[in-house]
Amino acid sequence: MLLSFLEMLDMHVHLIGHNNPQEATRDTIREYLEEASRRGLKEIGFADHDYFWDQMNFPMIREVAEEYPNLAVRIGLEAEYRPYEEERIKHLIEQFPFDYVIGSVHEFDGWIFDIQEEEHMHHKKDADEFYGRYFEVVTLAAKSGLFTTIGHLDLIKLFGVRPKKDILTLADQALTTIAERGLILEVNTNGRYKPVAEFYPERRLIEEIMRRGIEFTLGSDAHCAKVVGRDLEEVSQLLRQIGVHSVVGFSKLEKIRYKLV
Repeated sequence: MLLSFLEMLDMHVHLIGHNNPQEATRDTIREYLEEASRRGLKEIGFADHDYFWDQMNFPMIREVAEEYPNLAVRIGLEAEYRPYEEERIKHLIEQFPFDYVIGSVHEFDGWIFDIQEEEHMHHKKDADEFYGRYFEVVTLAAKSGLFTTIGHLDLIKLFGVRPKKDILTLADQALTTIAERGLILEVNTNGRYKPVAEFYPERRLIEEIMRRGIEFTLGSDAHCAKVVGRDLEEVSQLLRQIGVHSVVGFSKLEKIRYKLV
């Protein structure tokens, strides 16, 4: 299926925020859906972190979504990938008929690298080594068969520390595996609001992803309603500039392609 409109979808939205997380209410869900409607989105995907599993209420999202017939409301999951926890993730995915599942890497070898308290370690460690290890774990996530989508591909850059090695070389095996498995990569706008101050992934990676024929989806990584859809029009323009013609949404694990016009 190929649909066409200007501002289209946000497939990385969190109802349950990181700070003082609590169960979402119908009013909270409505706030997100009102903002999505205001921005002209046609599809929004809720994908809370798997470690908030016990606080998720998927049927309530479905119920509130019925109040917004012009907005396709999808339910996904952002699963934290650790190589030794594939069975745990598989068990969670089997508990609900998700529309899509994002595989993300926020830690490896016991290092939770994307929290403020660890910024100093990015400056102490060898960037080539930790970038290399990060992309090794992303490759394993892509090989696992658990995910439809790989989230924020170059999240490891969030504090602005860059490797000496070429990023295309470091990411090569991950991209090869993603392409072989037919997975989707997101352009995640949240990186602009981190110290690195640019989207995930960077433009060179976006161009390489396009060259390899890997498809894109879009995500704001919103953790509150006002951020839904943030910067997605700019991302759409960027993708069109480099020759990308469509982006991907999901329904019941099936891809829905939206034409960029």
